[in-house]
Amino acid sequence: MKIKEIRTRVLRWRGKTVPLPAHFCSNPMDLMELPEASMPTFTFHEWLLVEVFSDDGHVGLGNAALAPQITRQVVELHLKPLLLGQDPWDIERLWQHMYRKTMAFGRKGIGMVAISAVDIALWDLLGKSAKQPVFRLLGGRTKKRIPVYASRLYSVELSELAAEAERYKKEGYRAMKLRFGWGPADGASGMQRNFELVRTVRETVGDEIDVMADAYMGWTLDYAKRMLPLLEPFHLRWLEEPVAPDEIHGYAELKSYGRVPIAGGEHEFTVYGFRELLEAHALDYIQFDTNRVGGITQARKIAALAEAYSVPVIPHAGQMHNYHLVMASLNAPMAEYFPNVEVEVGNELFWYIFDGEPTAKDGDIDLDDNVPGLGLKVKGSVLESFEVIG
Repeated sequence: MKIKEIRTRVLRWRGKTVPLPAHFCSNPMDLMELPEASMPTFTFHEWLLVEVFSDDGHVGLGNAALAPQITRQVVELHLKPLLLGQDPWDIERLWQHMYRKTMAFGRKGIGMVAISAVDIALWDLLGKSAKQPVFRLLGGRTKKRIPVYASRLYSVELSELAAEAERYKKEGYRAMKLRFGWGPADGASGMQRNFELVRTVRETVGDEIDVMADAYMGWTLDYAKRMLPLLEPFHLRWLEEPVAPDEIHGYAELKSYGRVPIAGGEHEFTVYGFRELLEAHALDYIQFDTNRVGGITQARKIAALAEAYSVPVIPHAGQMHNYHLVMASLNAPMAEYFPNVEVEVGNELFWYIFDGEPTAKDGDIDLDDNVPGLGLKVKGSVLESFEVIG
């Protein structure tokens, strides 16, 4: 089997988008004095699709959501030429070729996102060629079903927040994650508003459901240290991305206090980046995203490294490329799950692009043993809701 063609397309959402109010979710821009809400900077209303065609009729499907138009150019100009005519079963060699080809400008960020999208497509292709789901290629089942946590609960009116949390509880989720809405620029009053968000969710769902909270890189180390005593009474399962991704020593300091478990890694890249985090004892939970970190080829190595450090892996975002890794790893106790809602931030956009995503039932999802590859295909109606670029 040889790679015959690679096709890339960017899908731009052109349907209804729910406006994002101020303080919807803390983020790195909150330290800046801006005339408008900062969260729209971090929306994902475009999506890159990568299709790898083999000479025996199989098609592997990969995707990425970070800077899709620029990422597409990296695939087209730098990765596609070296992959055409190659055997996709030589996937480790192909990954190393892509990584080393782009090392001068890649390593992290857009270069690695491009490699990730291609690598995911290659694994999907291999699964289809072998007539096996990808998780079987990675080692098979380690659990009957995958527990998932409901990941939304943005910073809104407290009554609305409580109603959403109550709904997830009734739907059977045993864990859920909320977002903070205020950061250092909002001072002590903002800290109290963050406190109220967490208290509302905890009081709504009780103590038998795990609650997590995400600062999305929006805090400084000083601010995070001041927040920890406020958060400690609520027994959070973790505090996510309290500081910028490069603040490794900040993560390690927060973790060393032992007051609230610390999670991160959503914006880290390759096994080398996670080696630094693990050697620094910076995280209680690893949260790589497979379509950022270097694809499945790198994600499985990071999962193995984390297991050696006894640090659980709970990948960022839902989506099938993450679910297959969770299914195949005993060190991955659950997965993130974005509920299917109207388009707002864009985390939910994959529901509008792909068929095959599993739907949570009683707080779990399952993967079909009889569906080869990742189990996804592009919706036939996608042209009705998206502008196609490429």
